Amino acid sequence: MRSIALFICTALLLSGCRVSGVRSSERARKAVFILLDGIPADVIEQVNTPVLDEIAAAGGHARAHVGGELGGRTETPTVSAPGYMSLITGTWADKHNVRGNSNQSPNYDYWNLFRIVETADSTRRTAIFSTWLDNRTVLIGEGRPGAGTFRLDHAVDGFEHDTVAYPHDKASRYILAIDERVSGEAAKHIAARGPDLSWVYLQHTDDAGHAHGDSEAFHAAIRQADQMVGRIWNAVKQRQALGEEWMIVVTTDHGRDPRTGKGHGLQSTRERTTWIVTNQPALTPRFTTGQSAIVDIAPSILQHLRIAPPSAVAREMEGVSFLKSRR
Repeated sequence: MRSIALFICTALLLSGCRVSGVRSSERARKAVFILLDGIPADVIEQVNTPVLDEIAAAGGHARAHVGGELGGRTETPTVSAPGYMSLITGTWADKHNVRGNSNQSPNYDYWNLFRIVETADSTRRTAIFSTWLDNRTVLIGEGRPGAGTFRLDHAVDGFEHDTVAYPHDKASRYILAIDERVSGEAAKHIAARGPDLSWVYLQHTDDAGHAHGDSEAFHAAIRQADQMVGRIWNAVKQRQALGEEWMIVVTTDHGRDPRTGKGHGLQSTRERTTWIVTNQPALTPRFTTGQSAIVDIAPSILQHLRIAPPSAVAREMEGVSFLKSRR
């Protein structure tokens, strides 16, 4: 057996191929979360999304919510950046302090997923694939002293500032082109390198919602996003075939207004009601009955990765894992 393994390793090296991330002592555990911007639960339930359906068939799909406690201390605007920050920190805006998409002053005392993982084990590889640069430079706070000074191992983002390759148009078709590139780069990197923790953010669905509201044009954008998720899901399945244990989570950051579907940011039921899809089958009743919140995603991913945040960080997280404990 040893000679066979040596032959395989030698062949891989000679061919220039590299299969990374598989630990010899146990199956490597990896996670990727994908955020499709601004798709309310009632719409995702009516549009044909075969990729999301396939992922859900392996695990589950359920409604969830954003916005914190309605009228309470944790109430959080149903806006994109506050949603992202709630996801990656497991806290609401009263703690993470992000309440809009601009002029942000995040409170980095509430650690995000990447800081937790990089601090627990700096050998774990992290990656972000994003249509919006601020997700890495501001919300994660990469390289900022107050945010932990860590660096992600791989980043594909910032294309919105490249107006030569992606000339800005009034219909925001350039955002769709960026989403296509971001999702393709994510699939390629995950298939080849299998990073331990990845975030993929795709924006075009929200732009389509703002432009067209509840309409066939919005539904078409969601079907396009589903195809992009399919690239990443196929890459995950390739890594699983190598013996790795992968968790994929697909979600959204907010719903849309109940009148036209063009706006969001308030606390209507439709703006607060979202959804989560995952390939993980062992799900708690909190998930399956639609009680989960966006803040539950971070602790769920950490449970899958078998990484425990520092106790002071864990105490401040307001989400709970939706994965059943495995004995």
